[in-house]
Amino acid sequence: MLLISSGIASAALPEAVPQAFPESTLEAKVSIESSGHLVLFSPVREVNNEIRSESMARLPVSGEGRLYQIARDANRREAREHYLGLLRDRGAQILFECSGIRCGRSNVWANQIFNQAVLYGRDATQDYLVAGVVADDGSRWLTSVYTVTRGNLREYVWIEHLKVAAGAAVPGLGSVNERVVGPVIVPWQGGITYRFDWQATDRRRVSELAREEGARVILVGYSVLEANESFSASMERARNAAESLSEVLAKTGVSRQQQELVIAGPSVVISDPARQGNRVEVMVVRR
Repeated sequence: MLLISSGIASAALPEAVPQAFPESTLEAKVSIESSGHLVLFSPVREVNNEIRSESMARLPVSGEGRLYQIARDANRREAREHYLGLLRDRGAQILFECSGIRCGRSNVWANQIFNQAVLYGRDATQDYLVAGVVADDGSRWLTSVYTVTRGNLREYVWIEHLKVAAGAAVPGLGSVNERVVGPVIVPWQGGITYRFDWQATDRRRVSELAREEGARVILVGYSVLEANESFSASMERARNAAESLSEVLAKTGVSRQQQELVIAGPSVVISDPARQGNRVEVMVVRR
């Protein structure tokens, strides 16, 4: 029993490579030692054979990459949930994530970023995330998870687990252990009733953080100014969406007294491609 507990504890340490999704097979393992390893924090595109991204960094890192093939009786979404759970247990912060065509072309991820041709699949059936954590000793760790479905319907996961050299600037990682956690981007649709595109892992993360003593949950409502729509009407739509999500949170245990609504509507323009459209951005302010 002591051995089992020790294994679980060590698996949660930032320096440990995340445990493999059980329904997968290790296909390859690559050592990564680089003074300028490319890590993306926004969607990718290729222009004149050059990689372009709104937020990316070439970082001095050491670590490894692992390629797994997912078993036919499982799927890549289950694999992604597995790795998200492990990262959540470590207290890691999601610095960027995307899915489908919003990530860019799978061909670029496979051949230009990860150098793993087997990852070339369908643009609509891919997802990517990069998470960061600061260990107790001050060391910083990045974990990237990319999953894809190929044309032959085989599914793969690529994991990169990297220690970042001291002094290197990592987009968003400076706030990992600070008081403000987020934002979690929650796209919305509707008018009278609202539908929210919110992943279960994000909901759980917000609920867990909200349980901390003194935590405040901030909901910032955004809207797109539609053609022939007045500014006040767009602001009202953003307010209604934020209030609707507030009700959802209240039903999951995040009390109204803990919440604060901020309505930005169409008045705030953000250049980050991942933060566009009708959405509510959720942040948790820790005590």
